[in-house]
Amino acid sequence: MTNLELVLNMLAEASTTDLSQKKKPRTLAANAQVAREGGSVAAAARKQLEAKGGGKVVTPLNAKSIQALKESDESTEENE
Repeated sequence: MTNLELVLNMLAEASTTDLSQKKKPRTLAANAQVAREGGSVAAAARKQLEAKGGGKVVTPLNAKSIQALKESDESTEENE
């Protein structure tokens, strides 16, 4: 997961929290609707960023994969 993916996840969570505090849903269905609305805020941001940047924001990498790539790059730099 890249930094940008983490930021988009945080945006979804913060948006959902804000909407939930304002709408005060009482049922599971109402909470699910608020969660979808919060997620749609981050989805819109992701789509806009991808359209302007010309590439995918979401990657199949996880934290371990990214760390392994960084360590590989560092060892390659040290050997040069």
